[in-house]
Amino acid sequence: MATAHPTTGVTSPDDVVLRPVDWALLAVPGLVWGSSFYLIAVGLESFHPAFIGWVRIAIGFAVLSLVPRARTRLPADTRSTTALLSVTWMALPLTLFAFAEERVSSSITGMLNGINPVTVVVVGLLAFGVRVNSGRIIGLTIGTIGGVFIALPTIGEGSSSVAGIVMILVALTCYGIAINAAGPLQRAHGALPVIRRSLGGAALLALPTGIWGLAQSEFSWPSALATAVLGTFGTGLAYVVHLGNTGRLGSTRASTTTYLIPGVSIILGMAVLGEEVAGLALLGSAIALVGAWQVNRST
Repeated sequence: MATAHPTTGVTSPDDVVLRPVDWALLAVPGLVWGSSFYLIAVGLESFHPAFIGWVRIAIGFAVLSLVPRARTRLPADTRSTTALLSVTWMALPLTLFAFAEERVSSSITGMLNGINPVTVVVVGLLAFGVRVNSGRIIGLTIGTIGGVFIALPTIGEGSSSVAGIVMILVALTCYGIAINAAGPLQRAHGALPVIRRSLGGAALLALPTGIWGLAQSEFSWPSALATAVLGTFGTGLAYVVHLGNTGRLGSTRASTTTYLIPGVSIILGMAVLGEEVAGLALLGSAIALVGAWQVNRST
């Protein structure tokens, strides 16, 4: 339920009083995206990471194609930007996460995703001329310290783990580029059509490596089901729910769902996969979340 602004009479999403169903819908994207790293780990039991990266993109594109709003045609002059998004938002990071999880745990991958708001602001500052106030500088500092704490125990495990950490950081940098580049396009034409076109371009770009990965994969039902769920929900329906939350409840409230991602990945990694997480990494994850919260609130 929302109340109208006393002066303008216009109802703001920020004024909506959250009902139980709103809380549930807010949680859905974070729970889905947090479980993605567990699903990748199960997929890797039989599938090559290049195949996982491609097939989740292809399934996500197919799912969004069923949503009428996502099929809205975009002007020709948006093609260069959506091509950039196909690479930096979809094809490269979604494949890198699968390769990274061959080297580091799903818990660590999920925890490092907690610094994504920090990387978005850093990339925006360095490459897009986004202005950063003192509150965001504080958040960036806190988030960076948290990221270092998460990575330190894993880096000590050897060169393969270092490579996995680097892959995750490259993927998060790609997200930083994509989110900054996508903003104006989404405001002009809507988020779902932009995401769907980006997924379609990514599916074509990653097709050669996907076929190569398929040739090196074996079939098993657990991996097949995990990858299907990953594509259907993590790369498809979660976007629809998240963007619905943004429209109804406002971007600030909707963004809080991302704070669930590290916690969900830790719980699934430790409870289901039997992963061990260093205390320093857990502390770093908590610090990173504080930094992300500070970045988001300092608009």
